[in-house]
Amino acid sequence: MGCADIARRRMLPAFAAAKDVEIAAIASRDLAKAMPLAAEHGCRAVGGYDKLLADASVMAVYLPLPPALHAGWIEAALLAGKHVLAEKPMTIDAASTTGLLALAASRGLVLMENLSFVHHSQHATVRALLDDGTIGELRSLHAAFTVPLRSGDDIRYRSDLGGGALWDTGVYPVRVALDFLGASLRVAGAVQWRRPEFPVDTGGAALLVDRGGVSAQLTFGLDHGYRSAYRLDGSKGSISVERAFTPPADHEPVVLVENRGGTRVVRLRAEDQVANTVASFAAAVRSGARPNDDSRYQAELIDAIRSSFEPPAR
Repeated sequence: MGCADIARRRMLPAFAAAKDVEIAAIASRDLAKAMPLAAEHGCRAVGGYDKLLADASVMAVYLPLPPALHAGWIEAALLAGKHVLAEKPMTIDAASTTGLLALAASRGLVLMENLSFVHHSQHATVRALLDDGTIGELRSLHAAFTVPLRSGDDIRYRSDLGGGALWDTGVYPVRVALDFLGASLRVAGAVQWRRPEFPVDTGGAALLVDRGGVSAQLTFGLDHGYRSAYRLDGSKGSISVERAFTPPADHEPVVLVENRGGTRVVRLRAEDQVANTVASFAAAVRSGARPNDDSRYQAELIDAIRSSFEPPAR
């Protein structure tokens, strides 16, 4: 549903390569826009999202629309009996995310958020190292995802479409904090900053704390040098991951472990986290898996960070 850049570059090639997925149609509000992309992938072009949802031959939809449009079209797709893979963020408020997950569950449908990094096995390697006591007891997490400034007409800088750094790049460090520290996290403080020409946050930071006092320091931004990394600090050492959130399919991950025994480099095989995401979604559809609470916890924490923002720095 839509011809966004992420669909063209990453998702449609992954769908096309998946052995148990068939691209049935590509829909756009402008039929002429969908036609060349549909021809490229050997499928039908459909003019209008409602028309696509009315097609009984379509089992599932991928939704890469601007964030502010997600909730309405996810609901429409679920009511039409379609499984949904939605680009992150699933919606721009926790109440909508919670309601849609409940709707999907009530109708026996899969609703998955496309946050591909969680499907890369390098993070399971980090979890295993942490659980083995490699760095002792966890004390803190530092995570950052920042990207350079884009052209001024990019939807990420439009408030009416759900733009802003927190919803775009902030989702990643928030999710990695939840994955390693759990759902008891609370916001101890948060700041945002903006470029004067944009009505949205173009950067920010948050300090989160769990019940045991373990902290997560998060940085996110749309007007920065590129940074995509996290570090876990423990009582006996640290574990670091670079290229953590959007590694290319041919990237061979490196996990750096530093403790009393010295520095150890754990080299892992390359894998395509986008292909992994498509495979996970297809498997969930075929098995009838129920939505989990990860996206709800994430949305609730993002709401809390946004509510805690101090006035934007300029």
